[in-house]
Amino acid sequence: MTARSLVAWSPARILASALAVFVAAFGALASSGLAQAQTAPAVVLPDFSELAERVSPSVVNIRTTERRGAAAGGPGMDPNIEEFFRRFGIPMPGGPGPRGGPGGRNGDEPIQRGVGSGFILTADGFIMTNAHVIDGAEEVIVTLTDKRELKARIVGADRRTDVAVVKVDAGGLPPVRIGDVGRLKVGEWVMAIGSPFGLDNTVTAGIVSAKQRDTGDFLPFIQTDVAINPGNSGGPLINLRGEVVGINSQIYSRSGGFMGISFAIPIDEAMRVADQLRTNGRVIRGRIGVQIAPVTKEVAESIGLGAPRGALVQSVEKDGPADKGGIEAGDIIVQVDGKPVEKSSDLPRIIGGTKPGTKTTLQVFRRGSTRDLTVTVVEFEPERPQRRAQGDAPATPPVAKSALGLTVSDLGDAQRRELRIRGGVRVDAVDGPAARAGLREGDVILSLDNAEITDTRQFSEVAQRVEKNRAVSVLVRRGEWVNYLVIRPGR
Repeated sequence: MTARSLVAWSPARILASALAVFVAAFGALASSGLAQAQTAPAVVLPDFSELAERVSPSVVNIRTTERRGAAAGGPGMDPNIEEFFRRFGIPMPGGPGPRGGPGGRNGDEPIQRGVGSGFILTADGFIMTNAHVIDGAEEVIVTLTDKRELKARIVGADRRTDVAVVKVDAGGLPPVRIGDVGRLKVGEWVMAIGSPFGLDNTVTAGIVSAKQRDTGDFLPFIQTDVAINPGNSGGPLINLRGEVVGINSQIYSRSGGFMGISFAIPIDEAMRVADQLRTNGRVIRGRIGVQIAPVTKEVAESIGLGAPRGALVQSVEKDGPADKGGIEAGDIIVQVDGKPVEKSSDLPRIIGGTKPGTKTTLQVFRRGSTRDLTVTVVEFEPERPQRRAQGDAPATPPVAKSALGLTVSDLGDAQRRELRIRGGVRVDAVDGPAARAGLREGDVILSLDNAEITDTRQFSEVAQRVEKNRAVSVLVRRGEWVNYLVIRPGR
């Protein structure tokens, strides 16, 4: 290139040339991106209209009545508000209403008590709903989508799972299709149909937020963000195949209204309950007579269990199945008939589903090792109250305070009989590391550092062997309960 040619290219021509190159390059990239966008699969949101049209005839409105004299709410209270108060255990404002009411109605006249939802299980009139929807009702009225109103009789209700079945005298009803909860995935679209605030056949939709959510003793719940409000209770949770996968039952709320978190009973669990209600009118469950608590990571590490798992036995019913089988307070049940107990809530579900009279093998972790014990499951019934220990004078004076921050004394024979324990020592004073760990005066120490404690002399020997900077586990009896606490002497 000559000097003359360089002069011929003015700054304006250079800028114009560069701009032309840039535009050409950008156009090529834009064309390429457009081509890619055109070939990328389009995201299509679900259309619930056909699904709602197909399933809605199987969803019913349920309202209940009771006599004015038995009404819990004040005169004229909205039944939807009453349903909310009952569901969450909140006392009714104003307490029981007076007999009679506006317009001179007498105390025996039926009044509307609550409103909820349900869905048809069979063509001959069996309907599933929540137990709290019909709780305390003298009359149950079912309204179908064709506006027919039918009186229903209560077949059975199970408060522990909040499942109920009612029956109407009708034929040719459109039953729902039952889905497979095992196929349900987190993030999957679901739909609810019900009667929030009495608004029949209201459709809301969302996604599955979580599965196996532990909010109940006997059931793991499905968590969703589907809008659920008072009146939706008992209605179906439906997948995109038009199958019922749950019963809408609870919400998490600080205001009484929907806040983005709702819970549904898995339909497989609900159907097992419904089958028993239809057959027996009640649910038969197994029990072994223990009170349990979760095992924390800190406790699991301190006692040598490793990962936190199993169910910590806090108390054992006297002469109950577990007591007869050799289960002790402080044991950690880690398996039932070879089935692992990953968390404490697994135990009542496994035992509850076991037929009464069955001999079952429990694997327990006790003071550093596991052992198998055989327990005969009995039918669930209200547990008998246990008496608190009635103290008698200590058999020996308190021993000197240990480095753990504990002053202890021996228990008398009467105290041991009342507590149904072989040994243990009573805490007379507590400070330092023990106080920080949560021990209190009056606690009974049953084991220290995985060693069973029989008396004050042994306690002192074990306490002296505890390393200064190592966490040590203490099994403590407090009233009718036992629990593990972890003392860190070096802190």
